[in-house]
Amino acid sequence: MLVVMKHNASEEDISGVVGTITEMGYDARPIPGGQRTAVGLIGNDGRVDSGRLQGLAGVLEVIPVTHAYKQVSREWKEDDTLVTLPNGTVVGGNELVIMAGPCAVEGERQIIDIAHILCGMGATILRGGAFKPRTSPYSFQGLGLEGLRFLARARDETGMMVVTEALDPEGLDLVAEYADIIQIGARNMQNYPLLRRAGRAGKPVLLKRGMAATIEEWLLAAEYLLAEGNHDVILCERGVRSFAKHTRNLLDLAAIPVVKSLSHLPIIADPSHGTGLRSKVIPLARASVAAGADGLMIEVHSDPPRAMSDGAQSLYPEQFQELMEQVGTIASAIGRVVTAPLEAVTPV
Repeated sequence: MLVVMKHNASEEDISGVVGTITEMGYDARPIPGGQRTAVGLIGNDGRVDSGRLQGLAGVLEVIPVTHAYKQVSREWKEDDTLVTLPNGTVVGGNELVIMAGPCAVEGERQIIDIAHILCGMGATILRGGAFKPRTSPYSFQGLGLEGLRFLARARDETGMMVVTEALDPEGLDLVAEYADIIQIGARNMQNYPLLRRAGRAGKPVLLKRGMAATIEEWLLAAEYLLAEGNHDVILCERGVRSFAKHTRNLLDLAAIPVVKSLSHLPIIADPSHGTGLRSKVIPLARASVAAGADGLMIEVHSDPPRAMSDGAQSLYPEQFQELMEQVGTIASAIGRVVTAPLEAVTPV
């Protein structure tokens, strides 16, 4: 971090900045220049309160030299993080991982039947909301604990891993009891008590990008998880708010290679929420894989018009099969492969 002094800053002003940095527990190095002096802060561990320096006499501006996030950065860890799940699925390696399922768990047979279909088509992770944060309080909010139990039964019968959302710190432990991956949704990306609790849960976390979040804010949210000791974090680009109305959200494909250059964490794409339109999901899934996504999260429903949540963006099973064939071709073209289908599991 550099503290740039005003051109008329006095020696007393500079000494004041050096003294404050020292009091904060860091080393300070004045750097005289032709027009003004800068003071370098050495040893920044991400906890520096720049506002404390900005308000000192003679200070023009404070310039960060390194990223505010540390542990999620490639400067901290150069090699890609691999998140390995109990069924052998690895997120972040050479394989393209497919997560699929309905937006919401609506019943036991519904989730188990669709899980068998998706597993047979090559998906290895089952998505489905037991708790649903909806924009309207009158919309279907999920089955709660019963939904978690249905997801667990689907896992027992298919071998698929389960990813589902936790809405608050109080309910996270319950989700962690049933889920293999805890999802932090877009609306909760900056729910810091929830992030801290998830960081201590002992389960991998899927962190979705907030609807209006910058990439730096997203990575800083991930930093909360790693700061609590959880290094099994998967990022998910799911679209951001836009002024345009032709899709539900604007899927930020550029975020995929940008995040890969900045962070070692794996990143997947959610073209279902990213577009909100069934007809756009397959094209954006193809583009996401081409852009370097480590996986896809796709909403699939056996009867989308009757879905209790997000039916308009849910694929029919036969469309999901088409998606799998197309993204497999693209993955092969860029030197990757889709995760191998699971072996048959004997129902429990």
